[in-house]
Amino acid sequence: MEPLTVAVTGATGTQGGATARALVAAGHHVRALTRRPDAVELDGIEVVAADFDDPASLDRAFDGVDAVFLVTTPFGTDLDTEVRQGVTAVDAAVRAGVAHIVFTSATNADRATGIPHFDSKWVVEQHLAQATDNWTVIAPAAFMDNVAGGWAARSLRQGRYSLPLSPGTPLKLIAAADIGAFAALVIGRREEFLGRRIDIASDERTGKEMARTLGTRLGRAIEYDAASVQDVAHYSTDLAAMFEYFERVGMDVDISRLRSDYPEVGWHTFTEWASCLS
Repeated sequence: MEPLTVAVTGATGTQGGATARALVAAGHHVRALTRRPDAVELDGIEVVAADFDDPASLDRAFDGVDAVFLVTTPFGTDLDTEVRQGVTAVDAAVRAGVAHIVFTSATNADRATGIPHFDSKWVVEQHLAQATDNWTVIAPAAFMDNVAGGWAARSLRQGRYSLPLSPGTPLKLIAAADIGAFAALVIGRREEFLGRRIDIASDERTGKEMARTLGTRLGRAIEYDAASVQDVAHYSTDLAAMFEYFERVGMDVDISRLRSDYPEVGWHTFTEWASCLS
């Protein structure tokens, strides 16, 4: 396979970073987009200046690339900004004649979930499909990596693992490394994936099972704490809606088929992922 030049948005973040690393490992040339290129240094990666709110900068960044990996988020801005920036990036990639735009969305975002940051991604997905035939959407489930940071890490230090889910409610999960590996596979096998939307996850575990696994890995007892959705709503109605959906409906992903069809991704179970925690 000939090496490709791939523009990666969010290359300093969770999904973009994992995808950039997987693409480099596969022998591709990665062009990372950032608003502050002087403040970013990534091994083996070309870093270029680009801003979602500056279409001309996107035109320059996408010039001559074979594929674009596009990640959007409302966190740190808002839903309208996420949609506007996603549409702007799609339009710039189309103007540049990019042969493959891979957008990372969210599992079941195409199913009218009522989760604000899922619905905003669905708007971008629809625009993408209308703007070009050269698209693929990958839609990850809940990130295992969220366990290692923020409030989750703080609760672990206190001997608890907390989620606003009932103890026996299963949650579809995926490691960021698997998102990156699958995105790199999709980009490398363009013809196979054009026009497809694929929900992805690599494991399914209840909160109690995750707490038990984390306790084993960390060498101390970790109790599962089923927080209330109402408590979450005090600081984010968006995340509250998400966990309410997970509790009531859940995510529909055929994990067995993903593992069977794409074994080269190296899908992680939660236990395998947790073994890397320090």
